Amino acid sequence: MEYPDLLITLTAHDNNPNNVTIAFTMGVKALEKGHDVEILLLSDGVHLAENGFAAKIDIGEPFKGIRELLPAFLESRGKLKVCSACMEHNGVKEEDIIDGAEIINADYVVDALMNSKKALQLN
Repeated sequence: MEYPDLLITLTAHDNNPNNVTIAFTMGVKALEKGHDVEILLLSDGVHLAENGFAAKIDIGEPFKGIRELLPAFLESRGKLKVCSACMEHNGVKEEDIIDGAEIINADYVVDALMNSKKALQLN
């Protein structure tokens, strides 16, 4: 299995819009520089993968809103991975997840953390 150049772990949702914005801003920037990037949504962060949820997050200039950053991340071949146990715990249903997100388990999270070249943790 291949792991990314940059693994970003994100546990926040609209409870910490700054960290959400930083995660997607850095993810998009790393993709622009030619790196492989994954964002792992853990804990409350799984809500960001729900249809329409992330669109309301916008902290203002000089940053772009998540309504723009999330599609840019996915269109640039960024990988969005969502913890299945965190989804279950937070009441997020698989049928409500955005296209392009992949549901993963704890084994994958550990392996990705141990094998990615670099990690950015936003908790």
